[in-house]
Amino acid sequence: MQQKLLAWLEREGRIDPKKGGEYLAGSHKQGVSLDRILLEKKALSETELLRFYAETLAIPFRETLQGAAVPPEFVKRVPAHFARNNHVVAVQHSNGAFQVATARPQHLYALDDLSHMLGAPVEPLAAPTAEVADLITRAYRHEGEEVVQETLKGIEEADFGAITKEIELSEDLLDIANKAPVIKLVNMLIFQAIKMRASDIHVQPYQDRLQVRYRVDGMLYDVMSPPKKLQEAIISRIKVMAKMDIAERRLPQDGGVAQKAANKDIDFRVSSIPTLFGERVVLRIQDKSKGIYDLEKIGLSPENYKKVAELIDFSHGIILVTGPTGSGKTTTLYASLSRINTKDLNIITIENPIEYHLPGISQIEVSTKKGMTFATGLRSIVRQDPDVIMVGEIRDYETADIAIQSALTGHLVFSTLHTNDAPGAITRLVDLGVEPFLVSSSVIAVVAQRLVRLICDKCKEPYAADPKTMADLGISPDAARAATFYRGRGCEECLSSGYRERTGIYELLPIDDDVREQIMRRESANRMKKDAAGRGILKTLRMDGAAKVLAGLTTVEEVMRVTQRDNF
Repeated sequence: MQQKLLAWLEREGRIDPKKGGEYLAGSHKQGVSLDRILLEKKALSETELLRFYAETLAIPFRETLQGAAVPPEFVKRVPAHFARNNHVVAVQHSNGAFQVATARPQHLYALDDLSHMLGAPVEPLAAPTAEVADLITRAYRHEGEEVVQETLKGIEEADFGAITKEIELSEDLLDIANKAPVIKLVNMLIFQAIKMRASDIHVQPYQDRLQVRYRVDGMLYDVMSPPKKLQEAIISRIKVMAKMDIAERRLPQDGGVAQKAANKDIDFRVSSIPTLFGERVVLRIQDKSKGIYDLEKIGLSPENYKKVAELIDFSHGIILVTGPTGSGKTTTLYASLSRINTKDLNIITIENPIEYHLPGISQIEVSTKKGMTFATGLRSIVRQDPDVIMVGEIRDYETADIAIQSALTGHLVFSTLHTNDAPGAITRLVDLGVEPFLVSSSVIAVVAQRLVRLICDKCKEPYAADPKTMADLGISPDAARAATFYRGRGCEECLSSGYRERTGIYELLPIDDDVREQIMRRESANRMKKDAAGRGILKTLRMDGAAKVLAGLTTVEEVMRVTQRDNF
């Protein structure tokens, strides 16, 4: 098979025979397969490799498994660890045979083992690793719940008492946290959160119970309430994983942990605070396998995308992204930096914390303990001959002043603010103490944003919308009559919510001459907004949300939940 692969690459003009020989020698020397070497050296992509195997083995190739349903018999008969380790999952069961998607079609022994487990013939098809892994995760969604319940059943009442006694008498909680059942329980709680696409895990103590909640697509769901007697052991285990001080329970702490789950590299930011009924812990999940979003895929309308693409190519000035915590500001900034990141530019960022590593970009993390604040870091950055600077957040006059001076001296600066809308960012800078003439001459655009949930494709259905509700959203009767409105009925895929995944809605305010004059006159944010909307240079968050409702992407209720009425 290796010789066939090399011959195919040479025939396709991808490599010359000499290079092919080097790859083959490297494969023998390192003791790894040739295809792995080729992928590491980027001689070909996984899609190209799978197409080769599909062609050679005369099997189908599917680039996506979206919409595929795993037969229940497969989940019952095949252990999840076997499916994950061998990258196999059934997508159909008909005529007594299973059609199985695999990211390793050349590994025939795994398919033989699978056929034995299923007691039926197996018909392979090639599919990318990420697609197979995602389908396996969806298929074994409830596996974690069952394991958690079994773990809890395995800890007898006597064990609760022993754990409680040891916690009360022992100064070192490490031994308690490392008890195997507790480790297993915490690991499964984390793994279940990853499978449910949760962004945060909340472990919240109450007087009579311990509540575990997941935040999925911006909404919190109660998922489990372990016995109160396990509270100290569970929280201690999480703190041990995050390298936090488990003996300190009176002060807030921060920590972090990196793990691999379902072939994904996952980072967790962990925060604990003392409460009346014990420590409360929140884990922020960062799935690094998702990578950086493209600017085209974050939800910008064609009009806004064109404007943003032009703005981020400016040589100097400040571009501000505003919105509440969790509204996707950092994602927008990363997408912008990723688009303009070339060898010709020196790009430096200062963040708190660094959420994703951007190749070719120097990233600095804020550390108040070490004296590294946004202001001190930014002051040093400007001496590093940067072309583009990203400041994670402007929160005080000193940071704002240095950012503005940087923009005025020929740098393109990206940053964020916490304001309700785009014009509010202008008045916020003035409130911080920045002179209006400096704001008007340095800021080139402000982008406000929110995240709205998308209607679940699995249970999406049309419905007759209420005309009054449409009017509240700003949709005219004629537009409402011409459109088809959708909502999610609720299914297992979307946790019965009717929504799955999220996208952004945006309000873009370019700073033109009229806006500059208004800034100089210190006019209110609402006046600026009204004038910009009247002149057609700004569409509000609610307007952009209404456009996504008319496009069938989200619902009226969802847009009204995250936006305010346009009072002008």
